[in-house]
Amino acid sequence: MRDMSIPPLLHKTWETLLDWVFPPKCGGCGKTGQWLCDACLSQVAYVEAPHVPLPHPKSWTSGGVALEHIYAVAWFEGPVRNLIHNFKYKGQRVLRTPLAQLLVEKWDTVEHPTDLIVAVPLHPSRERERGYNQSYLLSQELGKAIEIPAPRDGLRRVRNTLPQVDLSAHERWLNVQDAFSGDRTVLNGRSVLLVDDVCTTGATLLACARAAFEAGARYVWALTVARPRHVEE
Repeated sequence: MRDMSIPPLLHKTWETLLDWVFPPKCGGCGKTGQWLCDACLSQVAYVEAPHVPLPHPKSWTSGGVALEHIYAVAWFEGPVRNLIHNFKYKGQRVLRTPLAQLLVEKWDTVEHPTDLIVAVPLHPSRERERGYNQSYLLSQELGKAIEIPAPRDGLRRVRNTLPQVDLSAHERWLNVQDAFSGDRTVLNGRSVLLVDDVCTTGATLLACARAAFEAGARYVWALTVARPRHVEE
C-alpha cells in the first residue's frame, strides 16, 4: 500500500505557509505573533502545592481504589483560563501545543511510574458535537514530547453525564459514578497517567482511576493543566 503520509519537510512548509496566511494569535490575549505570548506566559499563576488534596468519599476508596496524586500546573485564571476556554469551546485545537508544554514542564518536576498516558474520555455524542476531545489532544502532545504511548482506547465514557460545571461538589461525585469503563487489554498491569484540562473536585479523575483499576491497572496518577483556587461545596 502506498504511504500517503506527508513528508516532514512538506509538513513544515505547509505549517509555515499557514502561519503566514493566518498568523498565530495568543490564546490568552489575542495578540498576533504567538499562540501563547511572552506577556501572557509571564502572568501564568503556577500552583505551588505539590499536588491537589483530594477529599476521597469513603465509599470510593474501599477495596484499594485510590488516586494518590493529582498535579495541576496552574490556577484556572487569567491567560490560562482564556487558553483553555478557547481550546475547549472555540475550536482552537492549535492551542494544545502551548497547553501541553505546560504539562511537560510539570512532568519534568515529578516522578511517578508511567507506562501509558490516558485522556479523560468524552461520551461519543459529546465528542461528535464538539468535534474532538480536548484531553485526548493534550495527551497526544504530551506523549510525543516525553515519548510515552498515549492510546485512545484505554478508557471509555459509557454514560453521558451532565456537564460538571453546573453541579455542586457533591453532585459532581454522584454524576460520574460508574460513568467510565477501562479496556483490560490496554490497562492490565500498567502504570497509568490520567490527563485532563481542569481538575475542580477530582470527581471525574477519581471515577476514571476506579475504572482503570477495575481493568487491571497497577498504579494511577493524574496531571491537569489547571485547577480553580476555590471550589464551592
